[in-house]
Amino acid sequence: MTTAAVTVVCAVTVLAAPGTAFAAPDPTPSPTASATAPPAAPPGKDLEAVREKLDALYRAAASATEDYNAAEEKARQQSAEIVALAKKIVEGRQKLDRLKDRAGAAARAQYRTGGLPDEAKLVLSEDPEEFLDGTGRVVQGQRATKGLLGELTRAQEDLEAYQADASAQWKKLETNRRAKAKAQKEIEKQIAAAEKLESELEQEEKERLARLERQAQEKAQAAWLGSGTVEDLDASTTEQGRKAVEYATAQIGKPYQWGAEGPDAYDCSGLTSQAWGAAGRAVPRTSQQQWQQLRHVDVKDMRPGDLIIYFDDASHVGMYVGDGKVVHAPRPGRTVTITGAGTMPILGVVRPDTTAAPAP
Repeated sequence: MTTAAVTVVCAVTVLAAPGTAFAAPDPTPSPTASATAPPAAPPGKDLEAVREKLDALYRAAASATEDYNAAEEKARQQSAEIVALAKKIVEGRQKLDRLKDRAGAAARAQYRTGGLPDEAKLVLSEDPEEFLDGTGRVVQGQRATKGLLGELTRAQEDLEAYQADASAQWKKLETNRRAKAKAQKEIEKQIAAAEKLESELEQEEKERLARLERQAQEKAQAAWLGSGTVEDLDASTTEQGRKAVEYATAQIGKPYQWGAEGPDAYDCSGLTSQAWGAAGRAVPRTSQQQWQQLRHVDVKDMRPGDLIIYFDDASHVGMYVGDGKVVHAPRPGRTVTITGAGTMPILGVVRPDTTAAPAP
């Protein structure tokens, strides 16, 4: 700010922790400045620095949210595996008990017949016909005994394997629970820092900050559209793609909540996974898994229903709805909305539905 007597040089202090950034005035009198020059203007917040800091905090929270979702998904799968193994262990023990009962019954039967094995009775037999009949019984008995012993051995080995698998799955489950707890703390830390930073703004500053955010998004979208990437996009899609878009856009206005999969709130990948699930196509839960496991398509070939993955760490995802727009769950404090697909750095596009789209 320049006055008739004072030139003010503002040095912007970069935010190193959640809080406000101040422009510290350092007045430098001109050669003709009088001793009665008016004081410098009070320090004000650098809202562009605030906006960048908020973006960084919410991006860190989004990345931690996807870590949390991945750990939650693994824990869910491992819990189901442990339940299945527990069922196998119970069944294995029951089978082992039945086999032991059969072995005990065979031993008791031998005791009741004098304790002589069938082979000994066969040797002592004087009747040729009885001898031949006995030979068959001995062979059958030997096979039955061998089969029973084999079943006992296999049942015992299966039971031990089930128990070992259950123990290993339990350890993995505990590891994922710790990872989930760590991610939750990181999410809460980043969101709390962002909320603290926003709470320190005056109402007029919040309004200016919102305008800055819109301007940054509009600039990014204009640059993306101006690049020619989407000039020849085919707006046609498949029946499943249409259903996924209908589901996602029906959630507009519902709040963002990390870890949520609906129906009352969503995070970014919760919205896209549920939308495609409603369309009859199961997709991975997290944006990173969606990026890793679904088929990649070129941005210029995307169609409504495709998922756009954002940022280098694939920490955000939205669903393309056509006309250069995407529906997504942005971040804490916001609701599901439609915005320009180019308002964030695009990592790539993936397609849950591999069916060819009909001709437009």
